[in-house]
Amino acid sequence: MQDQQENVSDVLMELNAIIETSTDNIVIADGAGRVLRVSSNCREIYGIEPEELYGKSSQELEEAGVFSPSVTLKVLETKVKEQVIQHTKTDKVVMATGYPVFDEQGRLARVVSYSHDMTEIMSLKKNFEELAEQVKRYESELEELREKETRIPGVVAESPQMKRVITMVQRVAKVDTTVLLLGESGVGKNVIAKAIHRKSARKSQPFIEVNCGAIPEGLLESELFGYTSGSFTGASKGGKPGIIELADKGTLFLDEIGEMPLALQAKLLKVIQEKQITPVGGTRPKKVDFRLIAATNQDLERMVKEGKFRKDLYFRLNVVPIEIAPLRERPQDILPLIRIFLEKFAEAYGLKKRLDESAVHLLLNYKWPGNVREVENVMERLVVTTDEEVISAAHLPETMRTEAEVAEVPIAVGSRKLKDILEEVERRVIMQAYEECRTTHEMAARLGISQPSVVRRLQKYRGREVDEQSE
Repeated sequence: MQDQQENVSDVLMELNAIIETSTDNIVIADGAGRVLRVSSNCREIYGIEPEELYGKSSQELEEAGVFSPSVTLKVLETKVKEQVIQHTKTDKVVMATGYPVFDEQGRLARVVSYSHDMTEIMSLKKNFEELAEQVKRYESELEELREKETRIPGVVAESPQMKRVITMVQRVAKVDTTVLLLGESGVGKNVIAKAIHRKSARKSQPFIEVNCGAIPEGLLESELFGYTSGSFTGASKGGKPGIIELADKGTLFLDEIGEMPLALQAKLLKVIQEKQITPVGGTRPKKVDFRLIAATNQDLERMVKEGKFRKDLYFRLNVVPIEIAPLRERPQDILPLIRIFLEKFAEAYGLKKRLDESAVHLLLNYKWPGNVREVENVMERLVVTTDEEVISAAHLPETMRTEAEVAEVPIAVGSRKLKDILEEVERRVIMQAYEECRTTHEMAARLGISQPSVVRRLQKYRGREVDEQSE
């Protein structure tokens, strides 16, 4: 008997030690939900002394707001483990887990619950969620600012190709490195060049643009480098500063650099290397400080191999090449451009215009050989020449409608020979190129054949002589 009493005493001592040393608050209730034992740290969690809990029913304590809801009541109801988030009258958040204890007859005899103060954790969770929400707002605002920063007036960049161009513009604008813009005529190389200048440290200084293919070869040298008084017949008294000198402290944009004569290429290379110019007829060089941007629609690397462009100048220009894809390769940009130019010219001429579905369909499926410049010209033409407010496919230029017909109408084979079928295909291609290109030289470059071959085929399919100079 004494041994049994000692064993019971030991068990009670151990049980009490377990209850008191637990970091969780422990509550033991009987099968009716009345509190039998409770750990002393209940005062920290529930704000009540342990003695005030003894003998109280869980229902009574819940109604008094000591804790809500009661995990003991839930276990008594379900007879399985339960877990709840409790709120106490001391404004604490508590996670309570209750376990059922059954006697030998399988009756629910006890409910043991463990309560852990989650107030600090829940507060941290709430703060984290608020911070996360704030971060999302900041990210959204930053994204908006980033988009505003990366937008360039006059440039549509919905396509991946143009987004890469804009990213590169942002990078190179910050430094004075030489940039070479590559792309077909009309893709907007001059717009990109101006954007680089506007975003650079030289933005308050001059932006001087010159088209090397638009100035006669005999005048290009004096236009670029200037001349002194009396240097040649017809020279202005007192001389004239050249384009390069006018770009001092600013940006010099040489468009169509591939058209520059070889003799001038050597002189330009020297200017780039030494940053000084000597006017035509002059002997004393002048210091110049400019940022150089060049552009071309030609394959300079091929021209170097053919001896039509200086290799050393090519490497001087090709420091940071930026290639601008033709519009046909970035269809995501076509519709935004159409809308921008339609609104621009409708507002400029005080007219109200919109496109119907048929017109939009043809415009989106057109190849736009003239790129952005052609989009602008076509939209201006449609705005000023269409009487109706709604622009339909019937109002579009004949070349656009013809291209759609060529693409959509199949070639009838029947009993015709292959030679006749190929001839019809060639006729369609030649006549389409004729409608889209300004000269036979441009047609030859587009089709990859010689210019005399273009003239012969035009004579064949148009049925009259072709003036090689005017075509």
